[in-house]
Amino acid sequence: MNWETVLGLEVHAELSTNSKIFCGCSTAYEGGPNTHVCPGCAGMPGTLPRLNRSVVEYAIKLGIALNCDIARYFGFDRKHYFYPDLPNSYQITQLFAPICRGGYLEIETDGQKKKIGLKQIHMEEDAGKLVHGPQGTLMDFNRSSMPLLEIVSQSDLRSAGEAIAYLEKLRETLLYLDISDCKMQEGSLRADVNLSVRPAGGELGVRVEMKNLNSLKAIVRAIEYEASRQIEVLEDGGALVQETRRWDDEKGQSFAMRAKENAQDYRYFPDPDLLPVEIDDAWLSAIRENFPELAHQKRERYIRDFGITWDEAQVLTVHRNFSSLFEAVVEKCGKLRTAASSGAAVETAHLLSGEIMRLMNNTNTLPEDLSIDADKLSFLVGFVLDGKINRSAYKETVEKVFTNNVDPEEYINEKGLLMISDDKEVIDAVEKVLTLNPEAAADYRAGKEKIFGFLMGQVMKKLGGKGNPDTAKKILKAELCKQGDRNEQI
Repeated sequence: MNWETVLGLEVHAELSTNSKIFCGCSTAYEGGPNTHVCPGCAGMPGTLPRLNRSVVEYAIKLGIALNCDIARYFGFDRKHYFYPDLPNSYQITQLFAPICRGGYLEIETDGQKKKIGLKQIHMEEDAGKLVHGPQGTLMDFNRSSMPLLEIVSQSDLRSAGEAIAYLEKLRETLLYLDISDCKMQEGSLRADVNLSVRPAGGELGVRVEMKNLNSLKAIVRAIEYEASRQIEVLEDGGALVQETRRWDDEKGQSFAMRAKENAQDYRYFPDPDLLPVEIDDAWLSAIRENFPELAHQKRERYIRDFGITWDEAQVLTVHRNFSSLFEAVVEKCGKLRTAASSGAAVETAHLLSGEIMRLMNNTNTLPEDLSIDADKLSFLVGFVLDGKINRSAYKETVEKVFTNNVDPEEYINEKGLLMISDDKEVIDAVEKVLTLNPEAAADYRAGKEKIFGFLMGQVMKKLGGKGNPDTAKKILKAELCKQGDRNEQI
């Protein structure tokens, strides 16, 4: 039987606000246990929540980017469950009137585009953290009341590959909106996977949820394992139950945690301490007017305006920090008014997607952590395009700027890397090479054009690797022609 996997994702994105969603405590990741806690986020009796305006604006931004209907009137609800990391024994979230409904995210896999529908986006607070150890279980409430957006997809995904494409596109959207740092290793982007299997084209099967997967690799393994497990159960004549399962990445297996709750199990009701909020035209218009350029829009513009390749555009937009560096270098190259400034964008794209990315991989530097001086890179791009240094010297200096933050001009002068473009020096080198290699010169004139590469190599060697290749090539060809003419006259 042909089985089809049906997937939906619930993604929790922690927002990059300075304070929590319902109090003024810091959202900084660093800090000792329970150092970013007040009576409000610790669930002390008598405290009242205060809504953070920035959280609402971030939710609206994401809703616009994902083609959602933005609610003009929304409220908050209480979701009740009892767990040690939830100090109030309820979570403030949105069920009845979420801020965003509908919408979609377009992905591309195997060259095919597909729209993944969204059910809703809603705001909610995070719970605290349980720390298990030899001394028992301790509670850290630093994360309590951290602002979250939960993005709930329709069950439109059909494979682990589509799920990863969806998560990567969602991640880049959040990054370019500058509303979340999306660091999965720190828990600021987490995904719950809802998965079922069915005979191809048949009725939907029993849904299983896997909670809090925090790496793309784990998500792929969990989806593939759970789909295989469910198919095996059904093919053996067994029955599946709706449940929540825990993924153990070390064992490569999922394990049952509890029966899957339904909405009525959480006893939702509107939060009496938070008044409903109205989004007026002025507020919505102000957000739309200051909307940033998203990653896919940048890629299209780079290809259209700068003539760079699609692959390079993909690399340049891998993170907001990386595309900002690209644009800064190109802009500074234009201000230098170099003769080659028109080609600066293509050269910068080559540099960042090639040598800089290689150095980042070698040093395990993430795009969001890259810190390199755009002025220094623009100086080097201008120098190589203006023919002042050759490619070898260019690569060497770029590496020194990356690793040691050297001043490129001082380094080039100190190491004597400026190219020799003086015709007299190049002519002298060419004449010496031709004198030392008469047979190679004769072979070239006899039609063996491949020998020209050997002669060019010898000329560049004579010039200590600092000769201008274009100048050397032009003079070498001219000298070979002159010698040929003299030989014919004799």
